[in-house]
Amino acid sequence: MNGDWRTHIHFDPVRRLGKPVIKGTRLAMEFILGLFAADWSEQQVLESYPTLTSEALRAVFSFSSRMFTRAGPPTRAHLCA
Repeated sequence: MNGDWRTHIHFDPVRRLGKPVIKGTRLAMEFILGLFAADWSEQQVLESYPTLTSEALRAVFSFSSRMFTRAGPPTRAHLCA
């Protein structure tokens, strides 16, 4: 992924109870991941949610993968930087 996941992902305490969402949408990361877990393709997601981009979807996976790295999970401080 070119760029940083912070370009596409943020926490908004007013939306989705502060869960990480894709900027410019009300789509929580867990919702997007759930679509892929339900065997949706990237094309199906992008067609169903035209405000999303391939870069935003890659940011979801980049953010999620960080949960399993030595750096630990992203925090709100990471997103506000």
